[in-house]
Amino acid sequence: MSATGLAGVAAAPLRVAIVAGEHSGDQLGAALIAALRERVPGVSCFGVAGPKMIAAGCEAYACADELAVMGLTEVLTHLPRLLRLRAALVRRFTAARPDVFVGIDSPEFNLRLARRLKSVGIRTVQYVSPQVWAWRQGRVRTIGAACDLVLCLLPFETEFYARHHVPAVFVGHPLADQIPLPVDRDAARRLLGLEGEAPVVALLPGSRLGEVSRLAAPFIAAAGRIAAQHPEVRFIAPMASTRTREAFERKIAQAHTAPVIRVLEGQAQQALAAADGAIVASGTATLETLLSGRPMVVAYRLSPVTAFLLKTMGLVKVRYFSQPNLLARRQLVPEFFQEQVTGAALGDALLREMGDPAHVRELLEQFHAVHRALRRGGASLAAQAIIELVRTAGALPAARDGDAHA
Repeated sequence: MSATGLAGVAAAPLRVAIVAGEHSGDQLGAALIAALRERVPGVSCFGVAGPKMIAAGCEAYACADELAVMGLTEVLTHLPRLLRLRAALVRRFTAARPDVFVGIDSPEFNLRLARRLKSVGIRTVQYVSPQVWAWRQGRVRTIGAACDLVLCLLPFETEFYARHHVPAVFVGHPLADQIPLPVDRDAARRLLGLEGEAPVVALLPGSRLGEVSRLAAPFIAAAGRIAAQHPEVRFIAPMASTRTREAFERKIAQAHTAPVIRVLEGQAQQALAAADGAIVASGTATLETLLSGRPMVVAYRLSPVTAFLLKTMGLVKVRYFSQPNLLARRQLVPEFFQEQVTGAALGDALLREMGDPAHVRELLEQFHAVHRALRRGGASLAAQAIIELVRTAGALPAARDGDAHA
C-alpha cells in the first residue's frame, strides 16, 4: 500500500478489509460498502475487489476475478498463485490493522485468510455462508474457529449454525432488494432493443470461465433444439466479463447448428427481466432468475474428477443443488447434473416449463413468496451487524462514528 493509502486508512473512522470473489461477490461487496458509508461516512475499504466495489470506493489490491475458481480439482491448477495472493494479503492486512475483515463468498480462500487474521487480533466476518449444510458439514468447526460472525443470505442457514454454536445472522439477500416485485418485462425489452411479443429465452452459463467452457456447448445446443421447434424464439446470453463473452462466442462459432444468439456483456438482470424463460448455471444466477419471476432450467457441470469425488465420498448431504429448490425445500425447477447436461435435456425441459400456463402461475406464486422472505434490506442489515461486532470489540466507540445511524 502506498503512503497515501496508509494515511487514508489510518484517518478513517472505520477501516474494513474486504476480499470478494468473482462477479456475485463484487455485487454484494458494492452494496455493503454503500450501506457502511451511509452509517459511517468516512469508512475506508481496501482489499480484493471487482469493478462495482471499486466504483463504490474500495481500494483494490487485486481483482475479484482472481478468485473465480470452482471445484475440488480445479483449484489445484491455480493453487500456487492463490497461495501467493493470500500470503500477500496476510502481510498487508496485518500491517494495516483494519477494524474488521470481511470475506465475501469464496470460502476456500477467505476462511483460511480469516483464521490467520483472527490469530493476530483482527475481527473476522464471513459474508455468505458456505453451503456447509449441504456438503462437508465438518467444515462448520473451521468456520467457527475462523470467524467471529457469519452473515447468512438464506433463512435456514442460521438454524444450522445455532446447532453448532457459531454466531450467525440472517440478513436476507441484497438481490431481493434490488430486483423489483414484479419486474417490468416491457421496459427491459425496450432497454435491450427487443420490442415485440416473440418469446425470449436467456442463456446464463455462469460467471466463471471454467463454467462457461463446460456449459456453453450444451446451452447453445439447447437453444438450437428450441429454435428447431419454435423458430420465433429469440435468444440472449448475458456474460459476466469480456473473457467469458469471448469464450461463449467461440463456442457459438464452433457449433454446427446454432441459432442466432445475441451475446451481451453484463446486463444479466435486464436480460432476465426481458426473458420468458432461462437456462441457467447453478449459482447466484438461479436466484436472480427466481427473483425476476422467470421459469428456468438449472445445469451444474464440474470436472469429471471433482464430480466423481463428490459422488463416491458421500460429501453431498442435500437432494437439490439449485437455490430455488433449496429455498423451497422441494423441486420447483428442473435440475441437471454432470452427464445429464445435454442440449436435448435442457431444451426440452425449458419448453415444458414455459408451455404450461398453470405451472407458470404456480411458479410465480412460489417465487414471489421467496422474494418477499429474502427482502430484508440485506446490505443494511449486514453493515449494521459488522458495525455492532466492531463496537463490541471496542474498536468503534460512539465518538468515532458520530454521523452513523442505525
